[in-house]
Amino acid sequence: MANWSDPRSDLAGFGGTTVARGEAYDAGLRSYMLSVYNYMASGVLLTGLVAMLFASSGLAYQILAGPGILKYVIMFAPLLFVMVMSFGVNRLSTVAMQAMFWAYAAVMGLSLSSILLVYTGTSVAQTFFATAAAFAGLSLWGYTTKRDLSAFGTFLIMGVVGLLVASLINLFFRSSAMNMVISFIGVLLFAGLTAYDTQKIKSIYAHVAGTEMMGKSVVMGALNLYLDFINMFLFLLRFMGSQRN
Repeated sequence: MANWSDPRSDLAGFGGTTVARGEAYDAGLRSYMLSVYNYMASGVLLTGLVAMLFASSGLAYQILAGPGILKYVIMFAPLLFVMVMSFGVNRLSTVAMQAMFWAYAAVMGLSLSSILLVYTGTSVAQTFFATAAAFAGLSLWGYTTKRDLSAFGTFLIMGVVGLLVASLINLFFRSSAMNMVISFIGVLLFAGLTAYDTQKIKSIYAHVAGTEMMGKSVVMGALNLYLDFINMFLFLLRFMGSQRN
């Protein structure tokens, strides 16, 4: 909050206070976005570490490839975390939201450990760095562009719903051609969502700055970008991944 009694504001001359407030807003926005990116990157790192440890321990193969209900718990637990965080954001405390985000990232690591059983480590690493480079460029564009991307939001979300329906249908048909089409569209959709969500998170700052919702907004922003990154990575892996023999 600006300190209106600060004598330094008088030295700026007419309009100096407005300039100072603008600089303070920009500094606050940069700090806010940095917090979002730090949470998101830390969540991805935690997911990767858990996935590697779980896969290398041999437990991933025993649980995910074997019988029992535990593998279904691991598969669907991430969805439950996302639903609780999304619908409970107004009731949960900031600390609870943060704890759920870290728990979600860890459980997601257990679920994604299966890709290390299917694809070679080299191809997974290559796809990860390719995704990271694409994500960084798209998010930077979403942050800096003057173009309003809100008009694309509905289209992108509807596209994701359609993608989910198509994926479910293809579970029965098992068409490799359809799988490639779904993967290609999936990459494009989540590339668009990366830019869109970045701009949306940036615009939200004006409404939550200085309020108790700011901490929760950081976590939810990180969650959205995390989901964009993970989904883009998984769809790219279908093109770039080399399966184990």
